[in-house]
Amino acid sequence: MKKKILLLGSGELGKEFVIAAQRLGQHVIAVDSYDNAPAMQVAHEKEIINMLDGDLLDQVVAKHKPDLIVPEIEAIRTERFYDYEKQGYQVVPSAKAANFTMNRKAIRDLAAKDLNLLTAKYLYASSEEELRKAVETLGIPCVIKPLMSSSGKGQSVIKSKEEISKAWEASQTKGRAGAAEVIVEEFIPFDSEITLLTVTQKSGRTLFCPPIGHRQERGDYQESWQPAELSETQLKEAQKMADAVTKALTGAGIWGVEFFLTKDKVYFSELSPRPHDTGMVTLAGTQNFNEFELHLRAILGISILEIVQERKGASAVILASTDGKTPEVKGLDVASGMAESDFRIFGKPVTRPYRRMGVTLSYSTKGEEISSLRKRAALLASKIKID
Repeated sequence: MKKKILLLGSGELGKEFVIAAQRLGQHVIAVDSYDNAPAMQVAHEKEIINMLDGDLLDQVVAKHKPDLIVPEIEAIRTERFYDYEKQGYQVVPSAKAANFTMNRKAIRDLAAKDLNLLTAKYLYASSEEELRKAVETLGIPCVIKPLMSSSGKGQSVIKSKEEISKAWEASQTKGRAGAAEVIVEEFIPFDSEITLLTVTQKSGRTLFCPPIGHRQERGDYQESWQPAELSETQLKEAQKMADAVTKALTGAGIWGVEFFLTKDKVYFSELSPRPHDTGMVTLAGTQNFNEFELHLRAILGISILEIVQERKGASAVILASTDGKTPEVKGLDVASGMAESDFRIFGKPVTRPYRRMGVTLSYSTKGEEISSLRKRAALLASKIKID
């Protein structure tokens, strides 16, 4: 059952996916815009192209004729996926899912208007003037996000009218697609936020991983832990929402579905049709299969009978602080001295401030509290320097 997999995007999530694929004997071609990207270091073949160039993307697909096309990032000319499906290629999870989830407008309208899921109130703006009107309607504070971006790029929290111009500029220069429409959301004073990793199968029931708590800075994940603390009622509501939206988008694979939790409500936020960065905590052995193994098995049609929590875990990111090339890793000898801990170094060839270069992991099978695991993962991250 050896398949040829074209992986579009070759970052750290792609690298772990390729490792999972290698273990099941699959053949992977890793694609990205720069050479020696993390997933390229462990894949069978590589291609270096700008995936926003549809013609180049077409050429790579025609050259390799893959059994599966697996997107790992958002910066892809995803409308081409519809043509690939018509040509008989399997797009993961589906062309519809990849297109809807890349565009916040499409996914938010699907969730709020078509599926009637509870979301933050929102408006769209195509100019700074429209943004000012939207902020006036929704109130301050509020959140502005480019329709096409990821990892917090171009995102701002507006806390005063004086910040509107700066937020508009950021949305137009730092989003994935450059100048474009933005979504403006009311600010939800949530108690916590979670990722619910959801696995849809070709034949078999939809499964849910234990919920993952996470904390962000600059719109990007800094730490995550599993399981997150929430009520059984909240968990069932989140599972119900995740099931509805993934069924509407169609296809098999793992989805990172994000929610805001208040004392008595669960708000749908976003989802990614691929392994999620907060899900790297599953590399700590928290489940019988980590998120990358689950994604691979689902897209190959290998049945997953159940997802079992095996221990508690936490993760923390290792960030670069300077611009540079051929980074040097220091502190692994110190970090390796901590019990029930581990780390992954991604092998990115270039550093820049706040770039994620690795992740630390802590775990416990002895009932250790999540708060303690989070502290150990953060301490471990502070011991490792990559610059």
